[in-house]
Amino acid sequence: MKKQNRREFLKSSAIGASMLFTAGCLESAQQRPIGKPNIIYIFTDQQSASMMSCAGNKWLKTPAMDYIAENGIRFTRAYSVNPVCVPARIGMMTGRFAASFNDKNGKPARENSGGLKIEQISDEVRNTTVAAFLKKCGYDLVYGGKEHLPKGLRPKALGFNDICDDQRGKLAEEAAKYIKGKHDKPYYMVVSLINPHDICYMALRDFAKTESEKGHVKRGKVPIATLDEALKMPEGVSEDEFFEKYCPPLPPNYQPQKDEPKAIDYLLEQRNFRREARNKYTDKQWRHHRWAYCRLTEFVDSNIQTILDAIKQSGAEKDTLVIFSSDHGDNDSSHRLEHKTTFYEESANIPFLAMWKGQIPAGRVDDTHLISNGLDLLPTVCDYAGNKAVADPRGKSLRPLFEGKNIKWRDTLGVESEIGRMVVSKDKLKYIKYDAKGIEEQLLDLNSDPYETTHFTDEPKYASKLAKLRKSFAKEWFPGH
Repeated sequence: MKKQNRREFLKSSAIGASMLFTAGCLESAQQRPIGKPNIIYIFTDQQSASMMSCAGNKWLKTPAMDYIAENGIRFTRAYSVNPVCVPARIGMMTGRFAASFNDKNGKPARENSGGLKIEQISDEVRNTTVAAFLKKCGYDLVYGGKEHLPKGLRPKALGFNDICDDQRGKLAEEAAKYIKGKHDKPYYMVVSLINPHDICYMALRDFAKTESEKGHVKRGKVPIATLDEALKMPEGVSEDEFFEKYCPPLPPNYQPQKDEPKAIDYLLEQRNFRREARNKYTDKQWRHHRWAYCRLTEFVDSNIQTILDAIKQSGAEKDTLVIFSSDHGDNDSSHRLEHKTTFYEESANIPFLAMWKGQIPAGRVDDTHLISNGLDLLPTVCDYAGNKAVADPRGKSLRPLFEGKNIKWRDTLGVESEIGRMVVSKDKLKYIKYDAKGIEEQLLDLNSDPYETTHFTDEPKYASKLAKLRKSFAKEWFPGH
């Protein structure tokens, strides 16, 4: 299909491939000031940082994501500002923690339902969203796919041109059409793809009990059909062979964490199917869950490939900054959990890649700097657009890191959730203060315990480090909490 489109285009324009490329570059240079790229932000839903073949995961293949990493930079220490859909998306739009907004009951909007019930968006916020800043820079604003935002922060309310409500293949096709069209101004395009989120429907369908859960299943015909496709075993392979050779094994942290916080039990209480999955899924069912999660990630990677192909075909790779991330991850059977919301790495640690050929050095992996998809996206894209934008002053432009510059960076990073708040340190410690079922503290050490099977809160040798992170929590990130 790709070759046919190219032949037809060359025939209709009656010029050679090299002339087309040159003309495209010249037209691009005439259309926008040097240094103002098109910016395409592609993000998936519920994808953990480990769910890419470029991250070393041998159980799936993600050539599109890998291409961005190979031609740009991949961060391994990127975190969701809040590892659940609505609060994470609020962060991407506003550059702020969702808890800086109150829901209609006057409570900080740290979870999905509260986030959707934010009624008032102040003029200060409205004038300092990513959309407001980029409009001042002369950018066209384009949005397609899943929104899941409160009314006042939906794309149309902020001035985006909504090109597609689909969240799957059609969205990728419409984005590709836009990219290959004629543009008089640079544009900022957000492509919000749904998968691998369809993995949510496995436990939900298996254990739906409440009317709300049953309603989700009844309305979820498309995601369930996609999930069923992902659950299929390879043709001609027996079940025994499937689990022996093809299906991912159980993770090293399959069992619940030692001294698991009561806040996790709170999450299980909120959704019956979560507890049922933990208690009733067999080892094989959890492994099959992991298999489907891989396939769903491959499905969305193919959507991303459609977009990357369009950028190449338009001759605009050297005029386009591509940023790829996800709103949050999935617990993926770690600690016998599925879904998100926890502070475990599988849920909170997300992919974050950036590519701009000729501007961002290719093939680098940054495993040092702490990145926030919610706080840092806004100042980053605005920096490239020519505006030193500020929303939450703790957000930082990633441009110097993209371009390989040696600069002073943050030592810690804050993350919030409906079950508490966390500070991650550059030396791979995590201080968590849970508040869902009373106050509970945990200190995790990813150096000695990368799978978070236990905690080190009460160990004397960690006392000074714990005190330092408590101070960062109280002074830098979450004063008053």
